[in-house]
Amino acid sequence: MIPFGPKVKLAVVAVAILAIGYSGWMARGWFEDSKDLAAMEAQKALADEIRSDMGQVARTVEDQLKGLKANERIIDRGIIREIQKPVFRNVCIPPGGDAFGLLRSIANGEAPGKPDDEGSQNTTPAD
Repeated sequence: MIPFGPKVKLAVVAVAILAIGYSGWMARGWFEDSKDLAAMEAQKALADEIRSDMGQVARTVEDQLKGLKANERIIDRGIIREIQKPVFRNVCIPPGGDAFGLLRSIANGEAPGKPDDEGSQNTTPAD
């Protein structure tokens, strides 16, 4: 056998220690990666299961809504709005005026006559 010197033995031991350290580091990396992969696959499987359950619920609801639409009758009628404007206002009519006399004759059932001052307030000629 060839005798090795102390430097060669030291180099062989250093290489052996480095090889063992490197292989342990690689094995730990592979182990961590496999744990991460297993967690990701479990999350993906759970997400796929939830999606399929939600899809099934959505299909069930959609089928029920289709059944309801067939039984539903919609009558569309336009909304008619009548706006009533007040004809009578809270206005005091003086008892001595011609308008008061006209209202009294209408209330008594008499034929209303023309007031005496008709047209006296309107001084502009009609077009």
